[in-house]
Amino acid sequence: MLKLLGSNKVLSFRNLLSKSVIQKTKNYSRSSIQSYKILTNSRLGSIERSQVLVRDNVFPKSNLICKSLNFRNIYSEKNSSKMSTTEFVRLPKSVLPVNYALELEPDFKNFTFNGQVVIDVKVNSETNTVLLNSAELSFKEAVFETSNGTKMTSSSVKLDDQNELGTITFPQALPLGTGRLHISYTGILNDKLKGFYRSKYVHPSGEERYAATTQFEAADARRALPCWDEPALKATFDVTIIAEENKTVLSNMPLLDANRVEGSQNLKRFRFDRTPIMSTYLLAFVVGEYDYIEDKDRNGVLIRVYTPLGKQELGRFALEVAVKTLPFYTDYFRISYPLPKLDLIAIADFAAGAMENWGLVTYRETALLVDPKNSSLMSKQTVAIVVGHELAHQWFGNIVTMEWWTHLWLNEGFASWIEYLCVDHCLPELDIWTHFVNSDYCRALELDSLKNSHPIEVPVGPPSEVDEIFDAISYSKGATAIRMLHSYIGDDAFRTGLHNYLEKFKYRNAVTEDLWEALTEASKKPVNELMQLWTSQTGYPYINISHLVNSNGETVLKLSQERFFSNGAKPAEQENFLWKVPITIVTKSSYPNIHKEIVLENRTDEVNLGVLASDEWIKLNKNTIGIYRSNYSPELLLKLSNVIREQTLHPTDRLGLQSDVFALSQAGLLSAADVLKFLEGYSTEENVTVWRDLISNLMSLSHTLLNTDFQPQFQAFVVKLLKPISKKLGWDPIPGESGLQGMCRATVLRTLGINGDRETIDEAKRRLEAHFNGKLVPADLRSAVYSSALYDSQEALLDRLIDLHNRSDLQEEKMRIATSLGSVRSETLIKKVLNFALSPSVRSQDSVTVICAVCSNTSTKLSSDLTWQFVKENWNTIYERYSSGFLITRLCKTVTENFATQKDYQDVQAFFKAHPVPAAQRSIQQGLESIQVNQAWLERDEQKLKNFLSA
Repeated sequence: MLKLLGSNKVLSFRNLLSKSVIQKTKNYSRSSIQSYKILTNSRLGSIERSQVLVRDNVFPKSNLICKSLNFRNIYSEKNSSKMSTTEFVRLPKSVLPVNYALELEPDFKNFTFNGQVVIDVKVNSETNTVLLNSAELSFKEAVFETSNGTKMTSSSVKLDDQNELGTITFPQALPLGTGRLHISYTGILNDKLKGFYRSKYVHPSGEERYAATTQFEAADARRALPCWDEPALKATFDVTIIAEENKTVLSNMPLLDANRVEGSQNLKRFRFDRTPIMSTYLLAFVVGEYDYIEDKDRNGVLIRVYTPLGKQELGRFALEVAVKTLPFYTDYFRISYPLPKLDLIAIADFAAGAMENWGLVTYRETALLVDPKNSSLMSKQTVAIVVGHELAHQWFGNIVTMEWWTHLWLNEGFASWIEYLCVDHCLPELDIWTHFVNSDYCRALELDSLKNSHPIEVPVGPPSEVDEIFDAISYSKGATAIRMLHSYIGDDAFRTGLHNYLEKFKYRNAVTEDLWEALTEASKKPVNELMQLWTSQTGYPYINISHLVNSNGETVLKLSQERFFSNGAKPAEQENFLWKVPITIVTKSSYPNIHKEIVLENRTDEVNLGVLASDEWIKLNKNTIGIYRSNYSPELLLKLSNVIREQTLHPTDRLGLQSDVFALSQAGLLSAADVLKFLEGYSTEENVTVWRDLISNLMSLSHTLLNTDFQPQFQAFVVKLLKPISKKLGWDPIPGESGLQGMCRATVLRTLGINGDRETIDEAKRRLEAHFNGKLVPADLRSAVYSSALYDSQEALLDRLIDLHNRSDLQEEKMRIATSLGSVRSETLIKKVLNFALSPSVRSQDSVTVICAVCSNTSTKLSSDLTWQFVKENWNTIYERYSSGFLITRLCKTVTENFATQKDYQDVQAFFKAHPVPAAQRSIQQGLESIQVNQAWLERDEQKLKNFLSA
């Protein structure tokens, strides 16, 4: 599943501990450790695992149900991440599913559904109860049928709403062996964007109608059917849906037949082929009205893209990408796509970016649909990446699935890396790896520099914890770690190891160590030793880099590693971890080839580079692949600043350099004034992705400087920095320019506009007026025009744009307008936009994005202050909508993290103490820590910055 993370784009413990916990726990015997290793790599259930732990005295019996407070105390020796104290135990394996025969009939008038499921089960031990997952379901009847046809009705059904469990008790013990469990029930066709839910859309006639769709990851299949809703408890599925005959009805597998329901004039029973063995979270079905286009890939797989009625051509680009992507993965993994068809469908109401349901991938409209006339190149890039991400999961996640949610990072981190490899293959003109550094690498390092970060792999207890833990660390740092590993062992070994891993665990479950073992075998390198440190330890190092010339005239680099904190804190001994850091070194004479590469394993090391010319520059981390910040001596940094002006380095290297100096300045390792001086070398920059990351960093500093009296001078600095590239690109396309140049034009102009450049604002207003009158602004430029024109606008212009939003039938255009509205600057207009965000005009899934757009406005402190006030005043409404899920975690962090005063810190802290959000506890702490980081940065560098900007 692709979640929308970051500013632009989710704990108690399971019954297991990660290997790192055992390694840090004192006084365990070798046999205890070995039992744990067997246990973590086996397919045992939670009860069996607990018994092994108790048997070998790894933990006392009192911890059998995973009392997380005690687990937390052990785990905090290695990482201080805060975990919940919820008790959680996984389902027993006394009765397990083999196949589900499911029949559902949605009722669009009452927003309910009727369900019947016949579950082929295997009874493994004597019991008279069946424990499975159920949420918001009402049981009508439960009957057990033995292998010889004898039926036994349950004596009771108890539903535990809090733990989402159903206990079915029978009057006598169930016979060992095979049997069938018949359950009839009813459920809610909810509006919470999870489980089996309703999605509102507008028919071409103008009538509002509803579709029914699913979102089951992490654990919401239980809202559609009683089931063993754990990823390791796989089964096959026979799906039947009763719906009106004129509806489009889809599921994971091809339709077998659609026969009229006896006694009905317009209902049919749509029956689908049996799925492969798979986890419940991958099950999917959709009932609605859709058009589609189709094609076959070169291996004969039928691929369809389903769109809203009348918009099938908007699916053309995604279809073209999918037709290239599926064979790419078949070749890369050397394993064929196992299903006969693949459907991609745009859902009107959808919380995440997309979901990898096997054979039926669901998407937000903005993540799948491209309008040739009204979509920007950025949108096409997004669609290509999301399609690549979800189709990677058809192998990595669907064929082989993580054993428990603790290992979900591997699914998502891997897909978040290989999506770029795929897009680079399909669309090499997009310079996609530079985009990776901006979108994933830098975002991961920013979050992971906080003390309130967490390791990539954190033991997860109940699935409700998944949304909080799977954030930019698990997705983006996970992807960055995979990219670093791929570079370390090489593509050939990586592909071989992946193939062997997928073949070995095909249609089964695996844990992280299983992949490391396969890659170790393929590469003959110590993959587990390297990667265990990166996945189990919070944070990353910064490398101090200095040099000397020895008596032989040879240049010797002196390197040291220390954990990096954005607040500049000196790490305590127990948190100053050591990493095995793959380091590449390039020089003027070697570039673009690597001069030398090492693995830094100790706290300090020296590297002899041989005899170098006096004008040689030296740079670490070619292409910004290694997970560390580079802290150069002043002499080395000065030489690199000259290289920046010359545009000699690859964009990934130029991007990484400015990202490092910003981060180091925030931590007090480099003066902010020196950073701005260094950035003056970027005035000749032409790469859009480098500009995006650089502008993001500048705007972060701008937010902090809103608390000073010289923020306008900083805005003037930004305008001066961007003017050369703006003059070069102008407003209109240059004959023969690339699409990326067009994207760069839009990025630069928007930044100039929102920083008050009068020339840009006036031209934006002129073009917007022409746009209203029918001379449309090119899609790539619209966000820049909308945002710039609103900088000092009156209410009349805001109203016209809101009206344009409401009349648009392209979701991409709606979101482009809605997020641009955050650029208004007066109190009256800011409040109006915030109220608009929660109005019926904005889909529930998009309200958080609009609110965040307002508080991200760096041209006035009113925006962040009024947004925070609005959130507090409307908290009941907001919390009712988003009490669980990653949207609430994103909101809580984004609306607080840019403050920079003690007063704001205390206000945020007090509010969330009075209004706790269990699903966002970690995000709230990260927001509070960010406030302290900003405050320290300002106190330390305010006067130096003021002096620099005044000069």
